[in-house]
Amino acid sequence: MIATLSGVVSEKLADTIVLDVNGVGYGLLVTVEDLGKLAVDTPTKLYVHEHVREQAFDLYGFTSRDNKALFEQLLDVTGIGPKMALNMLSIGTATEVRQAIANGDVKFIQQANGVGKRVAERVVVELKDKVGLVGVDLESTGMLQATDSLMKDEAIEALVALGFTPSDASLALKKVDDKLPTEDRVKLALKGSS
Repeated sequence: MIATLSGVVSEKLADTIVLDVNGVGYGLLVTVEDLGKLAVDTPTKLYVHEHVREQAFDLYGFTSRDNKALFEQLLDVTGIGPKMALNMLSIGTATEVRQAIANGDVKFIQQANGVGKRVAERVVVELKDKVGLVGVDLESTGMLQATDSLMKDEAIEALVALGFTPSDASLALKKVDDKLPTEDRVKLALKGSS
């Protein structure tokens, strides 16, 4: 089983990147968000989901473990395959998709290519309590790689738990008054990043 791949992005195609790992080019399907983040000739690490079928062996790559986890949660929903799950993750950031599921925003989910009202409703019903916007043990996920000062900022920790990278969380909070309560800072950062 391939869990991660580290290498250099050698090509970017419509929804696929080619990751050169020591001379072997792996084609990975990625979300629109990740496709925008990844640049050619840039070293990167991707979390990989393998999908093996009788006539195909597809690799799906994600820049964060959290995005991969949400992708795999979507796959657990009856009637959703990997391409549809990837389409759902491509309508917004993972945080926006989680928020839509948690809030029961069926119309937002229906924006994904190939997703009708019934499928969107099934996603909400089956995942509403599972995507929970609850705290995550940041150190064990390896998502928090910031300085000590960032690690002490509860607003950054909350945003990281919602799917932001530590640097994106810090950028989102730059425009927000740091004297406000943590909850208000997180809400304002989320409004500003959408």
